[in-house]
Amino acid sequence: MAAGSGDEAGDAGGASWRLIGPASELSEKRCRLMYSPLGHDADVCLFYVKGEFFAMDARCAHSGGPLCEGDIEEADGVLQVFCPWHDYNFDLRTGKSGTTLEQQVYEVKLEDGNVYVKHAGHLSLKPFPADQKT
Repeated sequence: MAAGSGDEAGDAGGASWRLIGPASELSEKRCRLMYSPLGHDADVCLFYVKGEFFAMDARCAHSGGPLCEGDIEEADGVLQVFCPWHDYNFDLRTGKSGTTLEQQVYEVKLEDGNVYVKHAGHLSLKPFPADQKT
């Protein structure tokens, strides 16, 4: 039982398992924005749909629309999020679209009642302070 010690696997790509929070709380909303200290272009959406968690870049690959505000629909067994700005759709599992656009998706795991996302940077459910230089 590792207590959130972070996996060594995946270090070659720079990604580590990031503790997001308890699944019981995170499952209360369909989408939560996870903030990155690298700025809003690096933020990630954590979706909870039909009993599963999914994570992908929060800004649409087309023109940066906020995917957390998009509609989620299932078509032919594929769960998709639709960008609220221009209605581009992205598969929650693969990030693929009906166009040439594609969203970066991230692995999600449940362990000991907590949700983890494999990501290169730290993620937070609260915005990072604007000035982190201390």
